[in-house]
Amino acid sequence: MIPNDRENPLDWKIQTLRGQLVELGSAVRQLNQSGLDSATARLLLSRKRAELEDLIKRGRADVRTAQMVRPQRG
Repeated sequence: MIPNDRENPLDWKIQTLRGQLVELGSAVRQLNQSGLDSATARLLLSRKRAELEDLIKRGRADVRTAQMVRPQRG
């Protein structure tokens, strides 16, 4: 996916990480099925999941901040 002018860069990063998680999950399954050690791939998968969770939380915080800053109509 290529970001465009209307798309939030944070959303693009989140989508990219989700794609990487799918690929890593597949690689871990293939390693396990082959009887090979998947510890390194599982560690990377865990780190990418943590990164994704952080980005999602950061995105939610940005939305809440924008809602708090937005002037109220009265």
